[in-house]
Amino acid sequence: MEFQELGNSGVRVSRITFGSWAAGGWMWGGTEQNDAVGAIRASYDLGVTSIDTAPVYGMGFSEEIVGEAIKGLPRDKVQILTKFGMRWDLAKGDFAMKTKDNQGHDLDVYKYAGRDSIIKECEDSLRRLGTDYIDLYQQHWPDVTTPIDETMEALSRLVEQGKVRAGGVSNYSVAQMQEAERTINLASNQVPYSMVRRDIEADVVPYCIEHNKAILVYSPLQLGLLTGKVKPGQEFAEGDLRRGHRLFTPENVQRVNAVLNKIRPLAETKNATLGQLVLRWTLAQPGISVALVGARNPAQAVQNARAMDFQLTFEEVDFINKQLRELAAPAAG
Repeated sequence: MEFQELGNSGVRVSRITFGSWAAGGWMWGGTEQNDAVGAIRASYDLGVTSIDTAPVYGMGFSEEIVGEAIKGLPRDKVQILTKFGMRWDLAKGDFAMKTKDNQGHDLDVYKYAGRDSIIKECEDSLRRLGTDYIDLYQQHWPDVTTPIDETMEALSRLVEQGKVRAGGVSNYSVAQMQEAERTINLASNQVPYSMVRRDIEADVVPYCIEHNKAILVYSPLQLGLLTGKVKPGQEFAEGDLRRGHRLFTPENVQRVNAVLNKIRPLAETKNATLGQLVLRWTLAQPGISVALVGARNPAQAVQNARAMDFQLTFEEVDFINKQLRELAAPAAG
């Protein structure tokens, strides 16, 4: 495994980080707790020491799963990355979405990052995770109803109190990062990025490289599209966010699979899966520090971790980039 410091925060994380959104079940059609705990443990055994979660994933359930999975592991050898600023239990802030919890109950979710809310969320997360500090605490989404400096002052206070080691953001633009930086030294920005969604290369990547901020990318396999296992016309269950997603239209799946088939022989020469090759390519891109990858069972977790078992040469990355020019298209929604 390779490790990288998040900015100059002193927090070092595994470059493949376990993403526990699917483990929480929310928007992924439910979860099996034992499988999710086993997946995190299997990842840890292969050097994936960092776990990214959030309260809104399963309305607290994902954090509880992470807490269960890290029981008995040396706390200083595990990095817990969680988030704040998405409330389903408080109708305040910027309305985000209507959704359902894992039991099928209707919920309204709000982006809210007021000072008191952050302090409460931190205490709730620490309790669910069964720990007394969070390694990286990230604002999940910008909240247009709360001044950024108020949010960042609260985050700074948590760092001063030792409840948080480093503060970061997620889904922030460069302008929002610049504003946050007036109050806090941000460690990182967590943003979507994949072979078919590369818009951050225009501005977020150059800014983060110049200012020594880590970039944690989520959905590097684009919700499974880039594994080559999705077939044109494949049906997704009710409640699965891929259902009706424009990247999963039969035409787009066919187009992506055609490009994946061109790089498949390279994966085979590395004794790797397409998904592993895609993860390796992602981590070879300038400025990309960490790839967050989900797994719902130990077998998937092992596959993800083993993406670090091989290297790509400059020429191989260049070869992949040439094939990807065929996918140059507007950024995914």
